[in-house]
This record gives sequence, structure tokens and C-alpha cells, in this order.
Amino acid sequence: MDYREVASINLARLLKDGGTAKASGAVREAFWVGEERFPLEGEATWKVAVSSVGGNEYWLSGEVEGVVLMECRRCLKPTPTHVHAHFQHLLRYEPGLPEVAFHEEDEYYAFGEPDLDLLPFLTEAFVSEMPYTVLCEEGCKGLCPVCGADRNLVDCGHEVETPHPLLDLKDLLPEL
Repeated sequence: MDYREVASINLARLLKDGGTAKASGAVREAFWVGEERFPLEGEATWKVAVSSVGGNEYWLSGEVEGVVLMECRRCLKPTPTHVHAHFQHLLRYEPGLPEVAFHEEDEYYAFGEPDLDLLPFLTEAFVSEMPYTVLCEEGCKGLCPVCGADRNLVDCGHEVETPHPLLDLKDLLPEL
């Protein structure tokens, strides 16, 4: 396998002779989805294989694994979260196509250049596999809603009264 920092694979030999092409590498620092950044602790490693399945069709399969830093849902502390994602996609070679395009009706990705950019596939798989929320620890006390102090580190002394959920019902019923 060819280890590389650039998340791409050259399929020139595969397009000409068939067979399978493999590559592996790493994504450093972060994954990006639009303007949103998902920072990594260390690097996320990936490996892929692209196999000819006949005609101009190819099967892309791979995996990406790393540790993303997510915010704890209670105290907002950066929390390392392990992610391991697998993906598979049908590819179709359409010579001259300027960029990879997804064909929703037939569920395949079309590409037109021998150098296939893998970063969109890696990013989609990795981010889709991330949990929606995380806790830095099960007993996280969170932030004080009055002063914003991290209640895991300090006791600010603020007590927040939690109103009874049925308290407002008394106003709905006339006095007997």
C-alpha cells in the first residue's frame, strides 16, 4: 500500500488494466464540512481499495479511524472521542468529467480524472459516524447557569431551583 498525506488515489493503471488499487494515509489536524471544523487529536488514518467490477464501474471501499475533539455537552470541555468508520461506494468513470458528482437516481459517484480525491468520502464517513453529543465523564456537573463556572472544578455556591413540572397547572384549574 502507498502511504500518503494527500487523500487521493491514482487510478490510471486500474482504468487501463483492471484489478484493484490500494492506498492508505492520514488526515492531519481536522476534518472540514463547509465552515465547520472538527479538530483531531493526532491524525486520522485511512485505507481504501478500488476494484474494477466491469465496464467503467469500480467499487470503492475503505475505512477511516481517529480521535476527534468534541465539546462535552455539559461543561464544553474538549473531549477526545474515538471514531472508526467504514464506507463503500459505486464509482463510474466518465472521461472528462471535471469533478466528482453523485448521481442520486442510480446511487453512484461519477469521476472523470485518474486522480480520485478521497477527502470527501473520508470526511463524510468520519463525520457521519461521530456521536451527536459526548460527556467528558459520566458524572459531569456542567456549567453553573448563574455564573458560568465549571462546577466540576469549583463550587460557586449558586443553587438553581428546578421548578416542579406541574406547578403551572394550578393556574389552569379554578379554585374549588
